[in-house]
Amino acid sequence: MLKGIDPILNADVLYALHAMGHGDDLILSDTNFPADSIARQTVLGEVLRIDCTAAEVVRAVLSVYPIDTFVDDAAARMEVVGEPDTVLPVMQEVQAEVSTVGGPTMLGVERFSFYDRAKKAYAVIQTGERRFYGCFALRKGVIPPETES
Repeated sequence: MLKGIDPILNADVLYALHAMGHGDDLILSDTNFPADSIARQTVLGEVLRIDCTAAEVVRAVLSVYPIDTFVDDAAARMEVVGEPDTVLPVMQEVQAEVSTVGGPTMLGVERFSFYDRAKKAYAVIQTGERRFYGCFALRKGVIPPETES
């Protein structure tokens, strides 16, 4: 355990988050997402796991991970099949966490397009979220240099 680091962020997750660069995508998936098979196609090449709800994982990740401010699709959610405008409670909870750190409104991404985006991501974290459509993409931003006095 480390001071100032959310304890649900395990060593493997911290390594991946630190190794990612500006513009790399992080996928946070629910328990039903084909995380292992998709993660094998990512840069990291293996699935990471945090057995907590999607909102808890997003809160922890965003405590150390900047969201990209240069693109319109820095935060995204998988759309409900046949109901692209539906925003489920799990999506509302994650949006609240994204908004808390000044992030954008999440864009909806069609299911198979979301899978394609996930395959190109740096890493996939499978959460313990059991509610359907608890799948999200967050694009990494930058941390500016400290100002000189």
